[in-house]
Amino acid sequence: MTLYIASDHAGFIKKHQLSQRLAKQYEVVDLGPENLNPNDDYPEFAERIGNAVVQDKKSFGVILCKSGEGAAMAANKINGVRAALVWEPHLAIETRNDNDSNVLALPADELSLNELEEIIEKFVTTSFSGAERHKRRIAEIEEIEKEQKD
Repeated sequence: MTLYIASDHAGFIKKHQLSQRLAKQYEVVDLGPENLNPNDDYPEFAERIGNAVVQDKKSFGVILCKSGEGAAMAANKINGVRAALVWEPHLAIETRNDNDSNVLALPADELSLNELEEIIEKFVTTSFSGAERHKRRIAEIEEIEKEQKD
């Protein structure tokens, strides 16, 4: 499984640390930034993550920014992305199980490296339940995306 990861300046150091740890178990593709730039903005990197995950349907994306909020908002602008802002392991399980989320937005300033790693692990190892009510809700989201294209 491929795990795409990116950040803005606020998540830059933890992104590199997480990439090294996660590469022991997963194929990790770093979508930037390559260098710390205090003036970069998360939408660029959230878009990279979203596009990668939409093209590679068996992958997951992880985007880190200061609070995770902006990164989640930006990633969710990409049709086919279901990004979730997660700060607790049980929420990672829930969003995968119920929403079949494919992008994980994380608050780099709020969580330790170990907490971030635990959340990512729960996210990538939890399967979508496939329950009818969850499939129906995802189909409703996809219908909204389709309407936005028209």
